[in-house]
Amino acid sequence: MQAILNVALPIFGVILAGWLAGRWRILGADSTAALNAFVSYFALPVLFFGSLARAPVTAVLDPPLIAGLTLAVLATFGLGMLSTRLAGRASLAAMSLQGIAAAWGNVGYMGVPLCLAAFGERSLPPAMLSVIVISVLCMVIGVMLVELEVAAGHGPLRTFLRAAFKVVRNPLPLSMALGIAASAVQLPIPTPVEKWLDLLGAAAAPCALFAIGLFLSDQSVRSGLLEAGMATVIKLLLQPLLMLLILPFFVDLQSTAGRIALLMAALPSAANAFVLACQFGISVEQNSAAVLISTAFSVVTVSALLVWLSVA
Repeated sequence: MQAILNVALPIFGVILAGWLAGRWRILGADSTAALNAFVSYFALPVLFFGSLARAPVTAVLDPPLIAGLTLAVLATFGLGMLSTRLAGRASLAAMSLQGIAAAWGNVGYMGVPLCLAAFGERSLPPAMLSVIVISVLCMVIGVMLVELEVAAGHGPLRTFLRAAFKVVRNPLPLSMALGIAASAVQLPIPTPVEKWLDLLGAAAAPCALFAIGLFLSDQSVRSGLLEAGMATVIKLLLQPLLMLLILPFFVDLQSTAGRIALLMAALPSAANAFVLACQFGISVEQNSAAVLISTAFSVVTVSALLVWLSVA
């Protein structure tokens, strides 16, 4: 119960505040785009770079954790694709977007603030490694499979390069790569720069959670409920279960890294599923509903997991 009161309630409370601000139009019509841009291009990249640059490389690049995360994410992605196929005659692009909704949790905007609240600063290296593995896998594989159908005839190499370019130009993976590189060469960070990193990075968690609420306030559930329901079940229940079964072969579940991996697996579908669906004009309603429904139900599932993990 203390985990719900001390960790889950404040986290979801900030999301609720953003949702109310969006529903009541307090911040104006362009508030969602503006706050998302601030979080995506400034606050989170600065938090990621600053934390990784000051952490030993060995604390971040954990091969066993990478292996466990990769297997669980790939299995979940496959289940997501299969669920759409079983629901009806789906195209490869629609199946891929369903795989993204089922496997790609809200690890950046919601996961990092949640890990900070639950486990403190020591959670940042494994949390950010989880963000890297999950985001890169889902983005590259998902976009590549969609491009194989949308851009048919361009060849597999060009399709892969297009997908890889979308990852490289994303400020979050880029900031992580730069942070790891700075740590590897032991780049000295002057005190004024360090203070700037801390000040701007501190805005990442509350602004990211508030931005989730703003985004959800513009969404509605009109159609695509079957696919959205299947994606929600796979994301909130099956992915944590798969992580629970796979991870012990690589990482101690009682360790900080093991507990964070389980928590990251239990997060709702990331908004990236909806964004990519809009970019390609495929399964937009289903992915919008998946983000909304999974986030609503995650209030219960994430809170229950925090209690099970004995978070104070």
